[in-house]
Amino acid sequence: MARRSSLRRRIVLLLTLAMVGGGIYTAVAFVQRSEVLITERCTAVGGGSAELATDQAANASLISAVAVRRGLPARAASIALATAMQESKIRNIGHGDQAGPDSRGLFQQRPSQGWGTTEQVMDPYHASNAFYDALVKVPGYETLEITVAAQRVQRSAYPDAYAQHEVMGRAFASSLTGQTAAGLDCSLREPDAAGDTAAVQERLSAAFGGVPASTEGSTLVLQAEGTQAWAVAHWAVANAKALAITEVHADGRSWTRQARNGWQSAETPAGQVRVTVAGAPKP
Repeated sequence: MARRSSLRRRIVLLLTLAMVGGGIYTAVAFVQRSEVLITERCTAVGGGSAELATDQAANASLISAVAVRRGLPARAASIALATAMQESKIRNIGHGDQAGPDSRGLFQQRPSQGWGTTEQVMDPYHASNAFYDALVKVPGYETLEITVAAQRVQRSAYPDAYAQHEVMGRAFASSLTGQTAAGLDCSLREPDAAGDTAAVQERLSAAFGGVPASTEGSTLVLQAEGTQAWAVAHWAVANAKALAITEVHADGRSWTRQARNGWQSAETPAGQVRVTVAGAPKP
């Protein structure tokens, strides 16, 4: 009887271990499958709602940051984003088309028409500034329809084409210039590499200019208030995929990559934007 009882206990133990192991495997498989099924995208609200792919959102954040750095109104960024969407899908492409075989970059600017060298128009910073240089020369651009203002700069063969991107331009410009608080959310998979606060600071400074910053471990602490704080915070979210950013805190709100539920209430010191990057992934 004792031997039979011992055998029964072993069988029960083995079955229990098998069930636990199966449960763990199922849970891990579910998490992995869930990660694969995530559609990575960024959504902006403010004067409408629109979505962009993560690489488009990152380029949009640069275009908008240049407007903020120059002290231009959000309307300028709206016009620039609608233009870039029509010209390049907000991607830094290295080719033109039949109408402009030498066109290049975010705005499909042509070196033959004085926009700069091929290398310059392929530089998103130069291209954005060149666009704004031309836009601010358009009388009353702030009150013109977006498609009209864009056409005054681009002189396209399709002058009405920019109109179809006006809602996207307004939504992303409103968030990325800081006019709409907690207006940009990106749904992302977990990062596959560690982030670098120095790289985040370098990219952000290139976009906005000097923003006072310090580092606390894996967190970059930026000194910014009001609309600038939200412009910086949304820039960080828009660049979270490329820079392995996992959390952003600003003005009593937080965006967490893992939660995937948008901005939530959180304690954040006044006048700070806190950007946290991922640590080294577990083996």
